[in-house]
Amino acid sequence: MTSVLGATQVWWHLARSSGLVAWALSALAVLWGLALSTRALGRRPKAPWLLDLHRFLGGLTVLFVGVHLLGLWADSYVQFDAADLLVPFASSWRPVAVAWGVIAFYFLLAVEVTSLLMKRLPKRWWGRIHLTSYLVYGLATVHLLTTGTDATSRAVFWVVLASLAGVSFFSVYRWVGPGRQGSTGRIAGSPG
Repeated sequence: MTSVLGATQVWWHLARSSGLVAWALSALAVLWGLALSTRALGRRPKAPWLLDLHRFLGGLTVLFVGVHLLGLWADSYVQFDAADLLVPFASSWRPVAVAWGVIAFYFLLAVEVTSLLMKRLPKRWWGRIHLTSYLVYGLATVHLLTTGTDATSRAVFWVVLASLAGVSFFSVYRWVGPGRQGSTGRIAGSPG
C-alpha cells in the first residue's frame, strides 16, 4: 500500500492541494471575521450565524494545515522530517520560504487555542492575539508564493490578488468606515 501511494505521488498531490485549501480557508476566515466586526454586509445575515461560520472556517484551516503537514511528511519527493516541518529554518529545502509557513502555523495555533478559551481569557488579551490572524494570512500568503509549486499559476495569482484586495478593503473599512469599533456597538459573542 505504501509503495503504491509513493509511486503514484498521492502524498505530493495531497500536500499541494491541502496547502492551497488551507491558505484559501485562512483568507476566508480573515475576510469573514472582518465582515463580522464591521457589519459591512449589513445586519443580515445575523451576527451569530456569521460568528459560527468564522469559527468553522478557522477550525477547518487548522485541519487542512494538519493534512498538509501529513502529506509533506509522507511524501518522498522532498524529504521532510518533524523538525523540518515544525522548526523555522530547519528545512534544508527552501529554508526561508518554508519558515514562513512554520511561523504562520504557530500563530494559527495561538489564534485557535485562545479562541477556544476566549471566555476564560481577558478580552483585551484575546483581542490582541486574535489580531495575529492578519499575520497568519500574510505569512501563509508569502509561504504560498515563495514555496508552493503552484505559485506561478495564473489562477493562484488572481485568487491571491483578489483576497489581498478584499482584506485590504475590509481592513480600511474597519478602521475608518461606519462599521469601525465604537460606532455601531459590539456584536454579541464577538470580540468587537
